[in-house]
Amino acid sequence: MDIRQLRYFIAIAEERTISAAARRLHLSQPPLSQQLKAMEEELGAELAERSGKVLELTEAGKTLYAYARQMVELMEEAKTEVKEVGIGANGRLAIGVNTFSAAGLPEVLRRFRELYPKVTYKIQQNESSYLCRLVRDRAVELAFVRLPLELGDDLAVLRHYSEPYYLITSANGKSFGPEVSLADIADLPLLLPSTQGLGVHASILEAFSQSRLHPNLAGECSDISLLLSLVSSGFCASIVPAALLDRREGCAVRASRISHPADMASSAGLIGLKNHRLSKAAQHFIELLPD
Repeated sequence: MDIRQLRYFIAIAEERTISAAARRLHLSQPPLSQQLKAMEEELGAELAERSGKVLELTEAGKTLYAYARQMVELMEEAKTEVKEVGIGANGRLAIGVNTFSAAGLPEVLRRFRELYPKVTYKIQQNESSYLCRLVRDRAVELAFVRLPLELGDDLAVLRHYSEPYYLITSANGKSFGPEVSLADIADLPLLLPSTQGLGVHASILEAFSQSRLHPNLAGECSDISLLLSLVSSGFCASIVPAALLDRREGCAVRASRISHPADMASSAGLIGLKNHRLSKAAQHFIELLPD
């Protein structure tokens, strides 16, 4: 039996006459009677018997009717869900997020959820290099990473962002103005975010090198909550991308924008697989991102 025959049987069971079922299905009566007979022969059981002018389902017919209703309803639900996934109204949005997050991401996700309430989410946070691996393995479809980063030939930057760096110091320590230069802070003990060799860490050291300065490095710390706590306690100072400032609430930390060198900025990118067709959910998500 196929789904078409099950639809025929449902109509016969509910209309209780071949003629009424045929009108409902826009068929002539003989083919419909033949379909009922074919189903009975295939199943080896009588499905309906005449009672006066109407048909009554046998016990076998009642059993088939219950299953037929379930199967047809599941088929309709599947068709609806597949169509919604195809247009991005349903499905899953799987994205990776760098340790430093992405500026404005919570607001973008809030707007996305308003537009596509049936979409579910997989949001995985990790270092940029590991996020590249997740994209390659298709564990996530998109990922926000910090640049520069060796992406390889199989990954593409779909969106590029740039934001200023800030010096963060303890609110109880030495006070700096709203803007500072690298020369002003070269002697401060700096605990850098990220890990040596990765985007943020590398770009900060490159900026010191180009300014012919030697920073007083105390080390590195990839745990952002711990980094903020250490800065707040006066243990050290740090240099962080602007996006990280949103996470300092509750920490006694001051922030000063690094204005010199003027071109010192943190780069971030949204990456995905090259030559890969993005899901509609991913496409709609990208459309909401600021340019």
